[in-house]
Amino acid sequence: MLPTIRQLQYLKHLAEQGSFGRAAEAAHVTQPTLSAGIQELERTLGAPVVDRARSGVILTAVGEEALRRATAILNEAEELIEAAKNAGQPLTGRFRLGVIPTIAPFLLPRALPLLRERFPKLRLFLREDLTHRLIAALKAGQLDAALIALPYDMAGLGWAHVSDDELMAAVPSDHALARLDSATPEALEREGLILLEDGHCLREHALAACRLKPPKTTEEESFAATSLPTLVQMVGSGLGVTFLPAMAVDAGLAQAAPVAVRRIDAAHPSREIVVAWRAGSNRGVEGKLLAETLRTS
Repeated sequence: MLPTIRQLQYLKHLAEQGSFGRAAEAAHVTQPTLSAGIQELERTLGAPVVDRARSGVILTAVGEEALRRATAILNEAEELIEAAKNAGQPLTGRFRLGVIPTIAPFLLPRALPLLRERFPKLRLFLREDLTHRLIAALKAGQLDAALIALPYDMAGLGWAHVSDDELMAAVPSDHALARLDSATPEALEREGLILLEDGHCLREHALAACRLKPPKTTEEESFAATSLPTLVQMVGSGLGVTFLPAMAVDAGLAQAAPVAVRRIDAAHPSREIVVAWRAGSNRGVEGKLLAETLRTS
């Protein structure tokens, strides 16, 4: 005997919800039905998959391994259904796309109308989050593709190029650097860098491109921002200088505060925008088509 897809779904719901009652609700079945399915799964595997306690359920070692394999099997089953539905019709039906915050508000407004025009049957579900969480969701099968920036560890992923996004220097409009045509990384570092908080890949991209070390977080004068709009306001208030992606500048972000934008005098101050997908996924063809469409937006 082999475990059924339904039993594997029950196990996944149980791991996510932590109790039989909530798992049954998530699976849209009665609690006795879900319990019976888990018991049948345990008989098939020849070992318990959960430890039952008053406080909830905890997966056993066998349960953890079963969940890992069940997640992969369920992902493949979902992709099989989507592939059958969309056979010969790429980018139709549901497509779950993750986008990082330093791309979403600047690229999507001009890309979404084009996607609707070219793929009217596409139902695009968007999730905005930091790169490491999008990659985790992508590998777990919770996303079909992600719009992210490189360099980043792409082990286990495929990707297609969208564009190169130049990094620019942003300084207060009355700053001495504003009178120059460009700014060196060393000059920016001396003026007090303000960066996005840890977790935003743009922070690492900018520092790596300019070969700079991150500001010391122990100093009282060190600041970090949670978003690019906040970063621009901080620079406009005279708190320091920063880096902005060209796509944000082109979208008018720097016009929201008294900020001057200048080129950076460095070898390759840029990041690469790509569409990424799980290696081996049949979404790869659609990921490439999505990247091609975004290139023309």
